[in-house]
Formats: sequence, C-alpha cells, structure tokens
Amino acid sequence: MTDPASPSSDAAAPKSAKAWAQQTARALKAGHRAALGQAITRVESLRPEHRSFTHALLAEIMPDTGRALRLGITGVPGVGKSTFIDGFGSALTAQGHKVAVLAVDPSSRRTGGSILGDKTRMARLAVDPSAFIRPSPAGEALGGGGRATRESILLCEAAGYDVIIVETVGVGQSETLVADMVDCFLVLMLPNAGDELQGIKKGVIEVADILAVNKSDIDDKATERAVGTYRNALHILTPEFADWGVPVTACSGETGAGLEEVWRLIEQHQAMMQRDGRRQARRARQQVGWFRALIHDGLMQAFRALPEMAGRIQEAESAVREGRLPASTAVDSILQHLRRF
Repeated sequence: MTDPASPSSDAAAPKSAKAWAQQTARALKAGHRAALGQAITRVESLRPEHRSFTHALLAEIMPDTGRALRLGITGVPGVGKSTFIDGFGSALTAQGHKVAVLAVDPSSRRTGGSILGDKTRMARLAVDPSAFIRPSPAGEALGGGGRATRESILLCEAAGYDVIIVETVGVGQSETLVADMVDCFLVLMLPNAGDELQGIKKGVIEVADILAVNKSDIDDKATERAVGTYRNALHILTPEFADWGVPVTACSGETGAGLEEVWRLIEQHQAMMQRDGRRQARRARQQVGWFRALIHDGLMQAFRALPEMAGRIQEAESAVREGRLPASTAVDSILQHLRRF
C-alpha cells in the first residue's frame, strides 16, 4: 500500500507547484524513500512544465541542505568503483551513517537510455535500509555527472542522508568537472597501472583529494609498487593547500581491507577543509560555476530556438559536415548575424 504521506504519482500530487513541493518536502523529511525517488525523477525531467515544480521544491528544501559530506568517486572502467562503494557504504551504514549513492551510468548513444547496472553490483547497499541508490543516465552531460546531479544531492541531503556519494562514469579528463560538485574527490587507481606517465591522468589527479589503489587483494607486490609510483608522481604537482599533500593508500572493495583507512583520510581531509572556511569557500565557487554553466546552457537553448537563427544554424552545420566551411568560419558568420538583432 502506498504511504499517504508520500506523493505516489503526478496524478495524485496536488496541481499547485507550491502545494506539491510542500507535500514532497514533508515526505522527504519523514524519510519516505519513494518520495525521494519521485522527486529526483521530477528534477531529471526535461519537460518544461516540470521546471516550476522543481524550482518550488528546491526553494522549499534549501534550509535543510548543506550539512552532508559530498564525496565524489571516480576511476577508469574496471577499477571496481561499484564494488568499492558497496563495501565502503556498508561500512559507513554500520557506523550509523545514512548513505546516498548517485551512480551516473553511461547513456546509450542510440536510445539515450542508461545501462543502470550499478544497483545490481551493490548487492548489500541495495537492501540496506540506511542507504539509497539512484542510477541515472549521464546523457549529454560533461564531467561524468548527470544534468541534475547537483539538484539530486540537495534532495538527498533534505531526506537526511549525511554522506552523499557521486559515482562517476569514468570517461577521462572530463571527469574533473565532477570535482566541482563535491567536498572530497576520491580517485581509485589500479595496481597494475604501468609507469607514472601511463598510470596518471594529470587532469584528474590535479583535482584529486585522495588516491586509493583498489583491488589490493589481487597482487600485494603490484599494489605496493603502484602506491609508491603514485606518491612519487604527485611530487611534481602543486597541491591546492600547502597543508594537504594528496595521500595515497591501498584498499580492496571486495575484501574490505583498507576501507577504514580510506574513511580516516576522508575525515582528516574534511577537518582540514573546515579550517579557515575552506569548505564554505569551495562550495561557493562551485555554486557560482554551476550558475554560469546553467546560464551558458540556457542561452544556447534560447539561441537555437530563435526562428531567425534555426535555418542559418542548420545551413552552417551542413556546410561544416560536408567540408565546405571550417567550423570557425561558420560560427563567426552566425555570430555576426546575431549581432544585428
């Protein structure tokens, strides 16, 4: 039976955006998981008529956000992110934490749909009453994060989750953009990563707060070599904070070895970030960056929707596709026309 305090569907929800937002916010605070899932679905919706509901809900819950640890976890495909999060998250819930996992899945290029396999690889967390897992398709979003991931973080915080984990796609240097939505960025590495140049993606490592060599149970000697390699390589990078040299540790999501040490490092990092208002300053920068990105996206959508520009854009794209114009010339032509408005 559906809990009456939880909005079960669009049809059952009040027609007013404000009324729906108030009802949903109450359900979130009461811990109704179904309400959280439905709220995230609404936030992810691309339908214009849903935006007023999203804005009303975010305004309603903002006083109840901002107190959770926002943890980003990335790593190349095959590094064992999902297995690590399953073990790591289960260890945290055993300590009394409430853990939400926003697992951003790769999207199908043909359908736009998501593989959504992470939940099946987090067997323990999937049935843990103190955990919430939300697989979401990455879509066209850069940085390995879904379009509405930031808003989903706020919803999870309002629902009382005190550790929010964002598991990213693992697609290369664009992953660094995910660091702009979390308090701590954990990069998982493989024990057989090769030499320093092969094993380290500088763009990712530059924004890492902690490195962990996962799958340490496979080969002790390879893991030890990898830890040493990454520590040596990090010496060539300038840390964000002089009092925080990026630590490197080893762990195994499969056996649980080293997970306690990973959490200890995260706690140390957060204690450091609390000094001198560093975490607050980082979050402020992230919010401004988010604002600018949304402005950029909104302007692009409005620009492409102008009747006067739609035909010109289509013609320019055809010319670029057929090799009749270089992209830079086509763009300059369109912008010159736009300036006449």
